[in-house]
Amino acid sequence: MLVLFGILIILASIVLGLIVLIQNPKGGGLSASLGGFSNQLMGVKQTTDVLEKGTWLFAAIVGILCIVSPAFIPKGEGSNSKNKDLMDQVKPEAQKAVPIAPQTQMPGTVAPDSLKKP
Repeated sequence: MLVLFGILIILASIVLGLIVLIQNPKGGGLSASLGGFSNQLMGVKQTTDVLEKGTWLFAAIVGILCIVSPAFIPKGEGSNSKNKDLMDQVKPEAQKAVPIAPQTQMPGTVAPDSLKKP
């Protein structure tokens, strides 16, 4: 089910991106690229209204799908037991003591013991 939501979100996002790219920030957009044909078909005003409504529609679809999709994540015992087994395997390895390397003096520095000469 999550795969279906993922595919729908991707498709709606692509369509939303195309609708936004078609629009001209100054209001010409699709009507300017089609020449005079769009004016005869539905008029300049209606073209921008359709694109604006499409933008809001697909933005709402993407938002709703993103909010609803976590409800379909499986919460059964099977997935939790697999995660618990994996964590039990990792814990003993993480608790092993890591040997600490002895600190060495950096070249060009003075050791604190050599400053205490009697």
